Amino acid sequence: MYTNASSRELLTLVSLDLTATQMYPAFVFGTLTYVIIMFCNLLVLTTIAVSKKLHKPMFILLFNLPISDMVGATAFFPQLLYSIVTQNRLISAPACFSQAFLIHFYGTGNLFILSAMAYDRYIAICCPLRYNAIMSPHHLIFNLIFNFSMIFTLFMLLARFKLCRTNIVDLFCNHPSLIKLVCEDTRVNNYYGMICIVLIHGGPLAIIIYTYAQILRTCVITNNTDARRKAIQTCGTHLVVYLIFQINANFTFIAHRIESSSPYLRRALGVSVLIFPPFLDPIIYGLKTTELKQSMIMFLKRNVGSTKL
Repeated sequence: MYTNASSRELLTLVSLDLTATQMYPAFVFGTLTYVIIMFCNLLVLTTIAVSKKLHKPMFILLFNLPISDMVGATAFFPQLLYSIVTQNRLISAPACFSQAFLIHFYGTGNLFILSAMAYDRYIAICCPLRYNAIMSPHHLIFNLIFNFSMIFTLFMLLARFKLCRTNIVDLFCNHPSLIKLVCEDTRVNNYYGMICIVLIHGGPLAIIIYTYAQILRTCVITNNTDARRKAIQTCGTHLVVYLIFQINANFTFIAHRIESSSPYLRRALGVSVLIFPPFLDPIIYGLKTTELKQSMIMFLKRNVGSTKL
C-alpha cells in the first residue's frame, strides 16, 4: 500500500506552537482525555457484551460505536502525545498513511453506524411488528465491508504516487492533506473523493432525513403520549450527535478545497471530530438510554463490590 512512499521518508506535521510551560499541561490534559475516552467507551462496550438483556439489534449497533470511537482516538492521541513530549512533529510516510486510513475509517464508520441506528429507531417506532424480521446483523457486516472497501480504494489510489512534498498542512494525517503532497495529476483521486463524499456523507444524511421525517409523522398521529415522548427524546439525542459529527466533518473536507478558508478553523474542527464524538458518545448514550444506564450501574456496582471483597 505504501510502495511509493519510502519507509525512510519523513513528513512534517504542522507545529503545535507550544512553549515549554505549556507542554506539560497539554500532555497531562491530552493523556487524561484519552484515558477518559478509552475508559468510558470500554465501559459501554463491556456492559453491552456481558448483559444478556442488551443483546438486541439496537444495542448491537451501539456496541460498534465505542469500537469505532476507540479506533479514532487511538489513531490520533498517542502520536499527538508523543509529539508534545518530544517536540518532534516528524512522522514516517507509512505511519502517516496508517493514521490517515484509521481516522477516515473511524469517521465513515461513525456515519454509517449513526445512520443504521436511525434506521433501527425508524423500524422500531414505525414498523414494530416487523422489527425482528428486518433488523439483522447482516446489515452491520455489509456496512463494515462497504466502509472498508471505499476507504481502502481511496488510499490505494493515493499510494500510486510518489510524494514530492513533505509538509502536512494539518495537525494529523488525513487524505486531503496527503493528496496536497503529490505533484502529479490527481484528477482521478479528486473524482473518486467526491464520489466518496456523496456516498459516505450524502447517503447517511438521506437516511437520517427520511427516517426522522417518518418518525415525526408517526409521533404526530399517535395517541400514546408516553411513547411519543420517549421516541422524541431518543431521536433528539441521536440527532444532536449526528449533526455535530456531520457538520464538523463536512466543513473540514470543504475547507481543504477552498484556498481562502482559515487553516486554524479547519484544524480546530478537524481535531474536534476526533475528540468530541469519542468523548461524548458514551456519556450521551449511557445517560439517555435507560436500559444501558441501568446495566452500566449494575455492572459497576457488581465489579466494585467484588473488588472490595
